Amino acid sequence: MNKHFLKCTFLGLVLLGCQNIEAQNSDQDKDELSTFRATALKVHDLVHTKLEVSFDYGKRYLYGKEWLTLKPHFYETDTLTLDAKGMDFKEIALIDGKKNIPLKYTYNNEQLFITLNRKYKSSENYTLFIDYTAKPDELKTKGSLAITDAKGLYFINPDGKEDKPIQIWTQGESESSSAWFPTIDKPNQKTTSEIAMTVDGKYVTLSNGKLTSQKTNKNGTRTDVWKMDVPHAPYLFMMAVGDFKIYKDSYKGKEVNYYLEPKYAPYAKQIFGKTPDMMAFYGKILGVEYPWVKYSQIVARDYVSGAMENTSATLHGEYVQKTDRELLDDNQESTIAHELFHQWFGDYVTAESWSNLTMNESFATFGEVLWHGHDAGQDAEDRSRYEKLQNYLRSQKNGNSEILARFHYKNRDDMFDNISYSKGSIILYALKNQMGDEAFFKSLNHYLTTNAYKSSEPHQLRLSFEEITGKDWFQYFDQWYFNPGNPILDVNYRYANGKITITINQSQDSAVQTFTLPLKVDFYINGTKIRKDILINKREQSFSFDLPSKPEFIDLDPDKIVVGEVNVNKKTAADYLFQYKNAPSYYNRIEAIKFASKDRSQESQLILLEGLKDQQEDLRVLSIRAIDLNEKQTKDQVLKTLLDIAKNDKKTIARANAIVKLASTGDASYKSLMEESAKEQSYNVIAAGITGLTKYAPTEADKALASLDDDTKKHVTPIIKRLSSQK
Repeated sequence: MNKHFLKCTFLGLVLLGCQNIEAQNSDQDKDELSTFRATALKVHDLVHTKLEVSFDYGKRYLYGKEWLTLKPHFYETDTLTLDAKGMDFKEIALIDGKKNIPLKYTYNNEQLFITLNRKYKSSENYTLFIDYTAKPDELKTKGSLAITDAKGLYFINPDGKEDKPIQIWTQGESESSSAWFPTIDKPNQKTTSEIAMTVDGKYVTLSNGKLTSQKTNKNGTRTDVWKMDVPHAPYLFMMAVGDFKIYKDSYKGKEVNYYLEPKYAPYAKQIFGKTPDMMAFYGKILGVEYPWVKYSQIVARDYVSGAMENTSATLHGEYVQKTDRELLDDNQESTIAHELFHQWFGDYVTAESWSNLTMNESFATFGEVLWHGHDAGQDAEDRSRYEKLQNYLRSQKNGNSEILARFHYKNRDDMFDNISYSKGSIILYALKNQMGDEAFFKSLNHYLTTNAYKSSEPHQLRLSFEEITGKDWFQYFDQWYFNPGNPILDVNYRYANGKITITINQSQDSAVQTFTLPLKVDFYINGTKIRKDILINKREQSFSFDLPSKPEFIDLDPDKIVVGEVNVNKKTAADYLFQYKNAPSYYNRIEAIKFASKDRSQESQLILLEGLKDQQEDLRVLSIRAIDLNEKQTKDQVLKTLLDIAKNDKKTIARANAIVKLASTGDASYKSLMEESAKEQSYNVIAAGITGLTKYAPTEADKALASLDDDTKKHVTPIIKRLSSQK
């Protein structure tokens, strides 16, 4: 699942109110945090789930009939507990041949406690029939920062009174599928499925697996039957109903479809078109072809999170669907890659509990990084990885952070955070670096094939790595998966008498573990590079090497795999300039530009001048915003480069920032650039042109904004506000 994490913006109110809330809830929070979150006990195994559903738009009800096949997991039993939230039940019975045997049950609005007709052994399957009504809008559910609502089934504009499509869709993660069908709603359960959906004949449906039949009914409805013949977890069940246009693609004979609102249907290939290439890439590196009968992606309105990797049928929030003009400025390729990688890591092999969410989300985030590298080169991969590192570092303080595989939490949705996503992904990348690509991906193949259609935890991943490499990886997993925090390395260099000495202090909070870090160090000497290996495993230690002369630059951890911070003392602007030009990894370049953005020296100005030509647009943008237009020695070259970016850059965000920067000079010769930019297709560039025009002729800028059509104005206005607020 791809989440959009929310931030509190009403700090004053919160700071006043939270003190009382904390005082009231402190004991409860302690109790919740002290609870060990064990993997759900398997009393029964789900075997097959068959559903027949129809919808009441007026009441926001689902009318369901379910045939649920189960078996005892090991011990014989005559009782069954099912998760079923906020439902009414008309009949609960055991199917015995052609007759139904009514069963006794109790219900507490969350769970069904059913007494079976006799004791069943683990070798015996039995099937229940349940006639029920789900009433999701009447549920008193509580969402979270990651998943803002938990009622499972959503009616969007069911009365048709709002200016949005009429839709139905579901959201099962973490345990909300049981709000629309009775089940054992735990990630360590897996079941085959068949879902028959009766809908208005004008609507399209989507669910897991293959569409096996469509029957037109006399009352104007249609019944679509979707079947999944291999097992998957209940939280990955999905349904969607609405007026969608389907763009049909394919991958190796399998259906690959994109479901969009009619307005966006013409752009389906532009939005989702790389999907088959992603499937081919992931299948190749993992040695496991895409494991499901089809792959569909659908975009829904008012979605409660970012996107969801339902088995064979990913659901995206509306931010993914864009027109061709919107796609000039931005796309959601990372999200598309993330959800697809889940089809292997999360769906094919599923985390056995929410404590082990890293087995799903760390991998999917890692998959984003790999895709960017395959699609756009190593520098794009490193950029993606750097972004994940910064996401994680914002979630730690002095090296303190949550444990990755965490068995104590207040709410299971708390697991959907920067630890499970970003930190876990770069931990995997660091392991790949240590192990080597061939061994790493062969180990992933072993893990996937050994645990196919099952659930897992980090130890099973570790055992696959050990099986392939012959090496004990427990220390690595213990350090990164089962202990909290990250290293903060304070580094000093000293050269004397032909010897370089590197002193490294692990300065993270004393309560945080001391890390073991095998790293490389590159020494740049007279145009050559000398690489050495070091092993950091103490709070303070020094490493000395004989070198022919004093290094011009030292690059500690040139592969940038440290999941933490590296702070080199007494580093100068000249060091950063050398770093940018001669050790130009993405990490080194962005760190140099960040330093130069705060430093006014001539060397820093030269770094920013180089940054204007950087291959990554985010670094060009950082350089544009920070560069000094009043620096006499570089002014002419800077203005020339900025003008070229403003007119010709392939990335509209870079063009927009260059336009605004040029406008800040007040030079009248740039007024025509502003006027021309305000007539472009890109919303970013239009907004920049109007923003810049206000420097020369505010009235003309107002007229240019007023002359835009409503759709363009809607997109451009917030961008103008952002650009105007930039310093």
